[in-house]
Amino acid sequence: MLRFMFVGDSMTIGSAGEHTWRYRLWQHLCASYGRPFTCVGPRETLHDQVTDAPTSYAYAEPAFPRAHLAGWGEGWHHMTPLIGGAVREYRADVLLVSLGLIDLGFYTNAEQTADNVRAFVAEARAANPRVRIAVMPVLHNIRVDADPTFAGQVHRFNELLAKTLADLDEPGSPLLLVPPPADYEFHADTYDGTHPNESGEHRIAAAFAEAMDEDWGLGGPYTAAA
Repeated sequence: MLRFMFVGDSMTIGSAGEHTWRYRLWQHLCASYGRPFTCVGPRETLHDQVTDAPTSYAYAEPAFPRAHLAGWGEGWHHMTPLIGGAVREYRADVLLVSLGLIDLGFYTNAEQTADNVRAFVAEARAANPRVRIAVMPVLHNIRVDADPTFAGQVHRFNELLAKTLADLDEPGSPLLLVPPPADYEFHADTYDGTHPNESGEHRIAAAFAEAMDEDWGLGGPYTAAA
């Protein structure tokens, strides 16, 4: 059985009442993969914005394997120390990663964040030498639009991310840069300029699905079930 682990920030954990792009991708794989798989990780909850804590189980669709390693306000800076243990304990085969916005906003510059990407890959491979890792660059959001300095850091990090993944790619443990959805538009695809709404969830899930299909032959073209 193939074991997927979602690793991300607030866009990935999602909030109470949401489906999440994790669910959208799981639903797609149920229709297209054709072999047993599951989602794994040490966490299961959504973020509760009322209490500002990751305590909610109120998924819009609760009947899917909701395990993950994602957290509101967490980035490469936070996940790198955790990833080795999580991969080892939950025997993850494929990591689906969407991180970086928090790092660049609060913790590290583009170069330091890229260093954390390298450390993350090394820790994941130490736990599973054949792990596959698919990584989404930082998506354009409302702060990128409003803050030129931050926008420059995002652009620089996305360049470094592409180079880092290319440099570290290995046949036995492939790294995949997921092209950002060409039609993703934060005014239409988020509910607050950053966090995905229904259309945004589908677009992020589709980007991962199409990249895995094209590069790894895993799954098929994205099927956007309701």
